[in-house]
Amino acid sequence: MKHAKSNSLSTRGQRRKIFHKRYLLMILCILLLGSFLTYFKECQFLYHVENGAMILNHYHCQQDYLTVNRYSRPGIQLKKVNGIVIHYTANRGSRALNNRSYFENLRLTHQTSASSHFIIDQDGTILQIIPLNEIAYASNARNKDTISIECCYNESDGRFTRATYRTLIALVKALMDHYHLTSDDVIRHYDVTGKLCPLYFVENPREWMLFKKRLDGWNILGFLYL
Repeated sequence: MKHAKSNSLSTRGQRRKIFHKRYLLMILCILLLGSFLTYFKECQFLYHVENGAMILNHYHCQQDYLTVNRYSRPGIQLKKVNGIVIHYTANRGSRALNNRSYFENLRLTHQTSASSHFIIDQDGTILQIIPLNEIAYASNARNKDTISIECCYNESDGRFTRATYRTLIALVKALMDHYHLTSDDVIRHYDVTGKLCPLYFVENPREWMLFKKRLDGWNILGFLYL
């Protein structure tokens, strides 16, 4: 009897182990499926370009171009795109429209020459203020062959919101696909001039490398936290 009872307990324990393994496997499959769907939605180049305007499916994209002027939208043709430059606004708490207004007013103030092709707001919306076929005054010597993206932020260390970060990945991947670029062609403003821009990616180089690996589709599970 004792022997039979022992076998029964052993069988019950084996069944429990099998159940736990199957349960863990099911959870893993769900996580993998969820991460794949997130990856597919955010990063599979669901976009189209029309008359210099970038439209990303599933994202709020608005075009509100600056007035052509010598200080922020010179109207000079962008003949070839060899890179994408990431910036931050260096104006904590500001929104996309605030930064657009600043660039637009430069035609009146003549304070400096500055602009970008895109501004990503803290809520992840995209404001395009210069067509893709024109240069922006954003990246100094690389103005002539790059697309520039400004990102709004609200943290003292320059970290982007989750919504801004997700949109940035999707926008950059779409631009990479459109211009046949790789993550090696995606740079920081810092890489051109040494300016601490974007601040968080300059002071946290590991985060910059992780961002670029995500552009390559590396570490799909990493998208779960976004």
